[in-house]
Amino acid sequence: MKRTETVKDDLRYLQLLAREFPNIPAVTTEIINLKAILNLPKPTEHFVADLHGEHEAFLHVLRNASGRIKRRVTDIFSVDGPLRPKGVEPLSESQQHEFCSLIYYPEQKLELLHRQCELDDSFYHRTLYNLVLICRNFSLKYTRSKVRKSLPEEYAYIIEELMHESTEDTNKHAYYEAIIQAIIETRRADHFIVAICNVIQRLAIERLHILGDIFDRGPGAHIIMDQLCNHHHIDIQWGNHDILWMGATAGNISCIATVLRLSLRYGNSPVLEDGYGINLVPLATFALETYANDDCTVFHPHYLRPEGKPAKKQRLLDAKMHKAIAIIEFKLLGQLVKKYPEWNMSDRDLLGCCNFENGTIRIGDTDYPLLDTNFPTINPADPCRLTEEEATLMESLCRSFRMSERLQRHIEFILSHGSMYKITNGNLLFHASIPLNADGSLKKVSIFGEQLCGRSLMDRVEQIVRTAYDEAATADERHIARDFFTYLWSGPDSPLFDKGKMATFERYFIEDKKTHEEPKGHYYLLRDNATVVDGILDHFEVNGPQRYIINGHVPVHASRGENPQKADGRLLVIDGGFAEAYHHTTGIAGYSLVYHSKGFYLAAHEPFTSRADAVARGTDIISTKQIITRSDHRILVAETDRGAEMKLQIEDLNRLLTAYRKGYIKEH
Repeated sequence: MKRTETVKDDLRYLQLLAREFPNIPAVTTEIINLKAILNLPKPTEHFVADLHGEHEAFLHVLRNASGRIKRRVTDIFSVDGPLRPKGVEPLSESQQHEFCSLIYYPEQKLELLHRQCELDDSFYHRTLYNLVLICRNFSLKYTRSKVRKSLPEEYAYIIEELMHESTEDTNKHAYYEAIIQAIIETRRADHFIVAICNVIQRLAIERLHILGDIFDRGPGAHIIMDQLCNHHHIDIQWGNHDILWMGATAGNISCIATVLRLSLRYGNSPVLEDGYGINLVPLATFALETYANDDCTVFHPHYLRPEGKPAKKQRLLDAKMHKAIAIIEFKLLGQLVKKYPEWNMSDRDLLGCCNFENGTIRIGDTDYPLLDTNFPTINPADPCRLTEEEATLMESLCRSFRMSERLQRHIEFILSHGSMYKITNGNLLFHASIPLNADGSLKKVSIFGEQLCGRSLMDRVEQIVRTAYDEAATADERHIARDFFTYLWSGPDSPLFDKGKMATFERYFIEDKKTHEEPKGHYYLLRDNATVVDGILDHFEVNGPQRYIINGHVPVHASRGENPQKADGRLLVIDGGFAEAYHHTTGIAGYSLVYHSKGFYLAAHEPFTSRADAVARGTDIISTKQIITRSDHRILVAETDRGAEMKLQIEDLNRLLTAYRKGYIKEH
């Protein structure tokens, strides 16, 4: 009786549900389907952080699924491989490398093999057969319907037939062989190989989590973003470098100046010019005129790749542009910290601390000599005011950022698929920090007059970020929200930064390295404390027998023995340094985290040579696998967040079934 009353009370909702499931057979079929899915193994999740424009290394990790594909090939095709089917010819180690290279880069590998004249019917027959084996193995944890949706339309029927037919069935062996032979005879083998390799890559990782910092330093952030925009299942937790680019795209000229300075500092302007069509000619013209007789020694870029180092004339131009935009950035920052005293960033108005006549700067009680004293655009009486030429330049650059279709599309994707944090399957994901007090309690941060901490702080920050792009917001609301990106980039209590200061000015102009120090917030000092980490997880209502905080932002110095597992294993830091600039300090080339039906493992990656080398020589990123947890049973979909949602769906469908059977809703 109670069940019937519930059905009657919720009749309006059930009538809406009946539009999708119009009769009893439709409802029962869906219930059967959902209950079956609950008993499938949990799909694989892939966590990566701090990509920093290193597109070749990141895309390779994506293609090889942090080594999962290589391990599966080894298990299936090694002589003693635990998954090798009866009658399957084993592959030597070198053959396995070549086979993996084909799976990662099918188009390029086939092109190379054609040039080397190494393709014949026996190659195609063997390769197609082996690819089907791998594809079939990765498909086992998915429903046929899900696998079907992953297949390219052109070859969906054929791949599905091959994957679900056993070659050991003598009755179907001739049928199976006929399909393979027909693919070869019709000269569609290359197309088919490319298609099935792409399916393998897709099935190897079901969901991708990007924990921030896609942009800056490396040469291919735009290439990474093109790939992510086409990914089948992705979420992004915003990092400080992402927020910087989001602010620039929204029209914050302070963020624009910072993006330009970072690009020029690392000799990375092609990302702006070639990747996003940002016109840097006005900046070059301004820099050449303003700093004509200045060698801009302090501002010579740090070219991260020797092969990318330009000729001397271009290096000098880069240095002049670098200085020009850096001075503008410091001016704009000074303006903003005066405009928003509640940011507590008055110490970042460093131009106001300079004695331009003596060539010194006062910090605290100490006067330091400036390493560069040529400031033709600064008025000592009002050092943060832009000259007319600088203001015109920034208007031009802002217009260029706002008009870049590709950049706007990429930032729109980051906005729609991203957030400040995410709670999923017992894990709390965020890029950098949750501001804390010295005792480990949540720190209250003033956000436009509101005192917020923890989850409410993160939620409010996200609301402000979205307001900057919200056409329904007032012009004043959008303007204030745009300004706030600067605080998120470098504010002392910003959850994306959380340091006492960003010592950019000091690093350029003061030799004394003591002034370069950036005191870390208490989160970074206390994140190895299990009690503190448990407190954060409790606050965010993250539940489960095994729960973790997963973040990046601060590179793990593996070469010094630093462990990415903190707080008795409760916190995992997966920024191992994808960016080449960090390799000499971290000793590795990035971490990634994989969570599948058997538990968690951390993959520490060695530096990647190049895609060309991977194709030509079958080289791979060597990944050291470190088990975080191993489940005592196969984790099922029923134990995941998705499983909880499906159980609620089953409850709703059972109520609809009752409504049909009781006659409250008529079948169609």
